[in-house]
Amino acid sequence: MNKIYHLSTCSTCKKILEETDAKARGFILQDIKKEKITPAQLDEMHALSGSYESLFSRRSQQYRPMGLHEKELKESDYRDLILQEYSFLKRPVAIAGDKIYTGADVKNI
Repeated sequence: MNKIYHLSTCSTCKKILEETDAKARGFILQDIKKEKITPAQLDEMHALSGSYESLFSRRSQQYRPMGLHEKELKESDYRDLILQEYSFLKRPVAIAGDKIYTGADVKNI
């Protein structure tokens, strides 16, 4: 399955989706604000990436206000936080077959 998890209000995600022509290339697009990530989807991302931390965005506007920059987080914490708040997922996340690409670098997709 080819799928991209993105945020439709994110200008970087929009730009990457346009430049890669992802929809025309057969990718299923999931706006994570409108359709929350399920635990099963996140676990699939984890299986491909090797860690929840690699999927976690410290750029989220919630990161500092929640005091997370002062805590030592474990893998289970990263998982719980991503499921709790969509903005903690590093975006976009593209799954192409058995490969995963995270972040805002067009060459990844």
